[in-house]
Amino acid sequence: MAADLKGLVEAVARALADEPDAVQVRETERRGQTVYELELAPGDLGRVIGRQGRTAAAIRTLLAAAAEAEGKRVTLDIRD
Repeated sequence: MAADLKGLVEAVARALADEPDAVQVRETERRGQTVYELELAPGDLGRVIGRQGRTAAAIRTLLAAAAEAEGKRVTLDIRD
């Protein structure tokens, strides 16, 4: 399922980004939970974060719900 969670983050970010080829997702472990680091082109950062962080919050909620079904804890870090 971990590959599916990574693919989920990548698919959503690519759909939102103007430069989908610049989207990269890395998976790491930190303090017992999986951390997905999303890297984007600098111009796409605002599109993925959204107004007042609403889009980023929605992506995090979607990721957390998918991970909870597997009994996992995940975090999403968005980087430019």
